[in-house]
Amino acid sequence: MSARKLENTDLFQALTIQGQATRLALPAGAFRIRKNGIEFRSEQPIPTWAEMTVLLETQSDSKKLNCTGVVVACNGNRHSGYVVSMLFTSLSRHAQARLSSLAYSPLA
Repeated sequence: MSARKLENTDLFQALTIQGQATRLALPAGAFRIRKNGIEFRSEQPIPTWAEMTVLLETQSDSKKLNCTGVVVACNGNRHSGYVVSMLFTSLSRHAQARLSSLAYSPLA
């Protein structure tokens, strides 16, 4: 994952993350976009290597970005919650360019 992140998450309306047994709807500000992935908090642990789908919706346009990825880390405990790191896989050139522009935005 890239060391640079998008801190100004006001660009995003919401985020939906879905796996086989998990579905999360995260409000704006509850996640961090990276060049090749995303980090978010979860109340439940998500197994490493679980494949999930992320649906990003920006406020600047009505287009939604649908990404598939794998959970590469899930750290935390049941009392304080879990921080989940997910790496996107099989991104189209358009989706990769869009994520890169968001991750390297001057707002970051």
